[in-house]
Amino acid sequence: MDETLLRDLTPGVLGILVRRGADFAAAEDAVQEALVDAVRVWPADPPRDAKGWLVTVAWRRFLDAARADAGRRRREESVDEEPAPGPVPAVDDTLQLYFLCAHPSLTPSSAVALTLRAVGGLTTRQIAQAYLVPEATMAQRISRAKRTVSGVRFDRPGDVATVLRVLYLVFNEGYSGDVDLVAEAIRLTRRLAAAIDHPEVAGLLALMLLHHARRAARTRSDGSLVPLAEQDRGRWDTGAIAEGVAILQGALARDRLGEFQAQAAIAALHADAPTAEETDWVQIVEWYDELARLTDSPVVRLNRAVAVGEADGPRAGLAALAALDGSLPRYTAVAAYLHERDGDPTTAARMYAEAARKATDLAERDHLTRQAARLNSARGGA
Repeated sequence: MDETLLRDLTPGVLGILVRRGADFAAAEDAVQEALVDAVRVWPADPPRDAKGWLVTVAWRRFLDAARADAGRRRREESVDEEPAPGPVPAVDDTLQLYFLCAHPSLTPSSAVALTLRAVGGLTTRQIAQAYLVPEATMAQRISRAKRTVSGVRFDRPGDVATVLRVLYLVFNEGYSGDVDLVAEAIRLTRRLAAAIDHPEVAGLLALMLLHHARRAARTRSDGSLVPLAEQDRGRWDTGAIAEGVAILQGALARDRLGEFQAQAAIAALHADAPTAEETDWVQIVEWYDELARLTDSPVVRLNRAVAVGEADGPRAGLAALAALDGSLPRYTAVAAYLHERDGDPTTAARMYAEAARKATDLAERDHLTRQAARLNSARGGA
């Protein structure tokens, strides 16, 4: 059984059911049941038209469920015809389904979870691993999202801003877990950029390309993290960087600045520096100022404190950090780094160890633990 084929076919089948009037949550359940049937039946009796087989079985499953639910009998009037027999057109409905999953009634975090489950074809366990939460917690989150959109007519799909947020979160989550969704997020953002003339869509595509260009240099062979300053820049993808910079320049020329363009500008400045020492931190601080104005995000201000520490010295960075909430994710790790740069290894080692205990990502936890051990070892040998 080719599980990759089933995963690839899922968005198209789900899209056909939704376009024919099926309630999204019920359609998603029907498609999952059809996939189970496929796993059971196909090894002994593979169909000539895999997608058509799935559409037919899923549609019948949906009709059976609809007829069994007395409260939904009125919906049967709009769904009482089976799809016409014959080959199903090879249409990629994935991007359309992103818009449907980004329905205004859902929060971005719920939309991402629902998208990964319904469109990405991931299991609840895989999504839970990506979010580093218990499987039961993720199952409840997805169930709530499905209940929220249950019975909602999808004549009001999510707007572009919501879809961009979902794509951005999928891109970020795509680096963790068993399934790599990064390439898929970039592919869909390319399609969206080709379909919509929107500077923020271009900004997000540029940001993804610029971040992805550094991926090969981000980890060592043992899986440990390599900080940006220590990365081998010869391993960066110069083609992706050039494309990302060109797309960003075109977006900025529109003079309609948004948060993804500002983030891409910061990534471009990092990518443009031949060495870590030649990074234009003054400009990066200025872009963080713009980004903070656009988002009012405490996480942005935390990253800005790091940039201030590089541009104006660690004392200035610590002063910027002091104005923020100490419970912010990675606050303690940033404080440790700035204290180390300020010549206080004792405080830095203690804070690296504390940050490691708080870290939810295993690779990040290991990195912070090694940083604490490095400083403690240096002090012990002094």
